[in-house]
Amino acid sequence: MPECLFCAIAAETVPATRVLDTARVLAFRDIDPQAPTHVLVIPKEHHPDVAALAAADAGLLHEVITQAHQVAVAEGVSEEGYRVVFNTGPQAGQAVPHVHAHVLGGRSLTWPPG
Repeated sequence: MPECLFCAIAAETVPATRVLDTARVLAFRDIDPQAPTHVLVIPKEHHPDVAALAAADAGLLHEVITQAHQVAVAEGVSEEGYRVVFNTGPQAGQAVPHVHAHVLGGRSLTWPPG
């Protein structure tokens, strides 16, 4: 999708700080990090949200989750703990209509915050 920001990042027409890059999955740093480690993991193929990806290609969803864990390992947060979050739809806070997992870590992420 040419108007999709994350498709443009995957196509390298919009810059991003890449953390991991495979044939079908890309991970890059969030421009507005909510934790010391905040990396977005996307399929390079466009799917509007995690439900659409799960329905279309469960194998690709598995790759996204697997790479999210690899990001946590590479970022040094896998031992202490990290969070993987998919926001699905505008009421859940999904700002870009391209499925993406947030990998968050590097501080306490207990809920409620305190």
